[in-house]
Amino acid sequence: MARCYVTGKTTTFGNKRSHALNATRRTWKANLQTAHIVLEDGTVKKVKVSASALKKGNLKRA
Repeated sequence: MARCYVTGKTTTFGNKRSHALNATRRTWKANLQTAHIVLEDGTVKKVKVSASALKKGNLKRA
């Protein structure tokens, strides 16, 4: 399953509720992007990162 390398965000599950409160299952997928990042030892790695983690700017992109 796709998971954010930084935050650990993944697909979450729950119910879609109609006006009559009928429950049907649905999913919310994290906004994951593929990015090349530079690790602490200087190597470059291709990982999936959430858009919110990319906006924070605390990753060093290659």
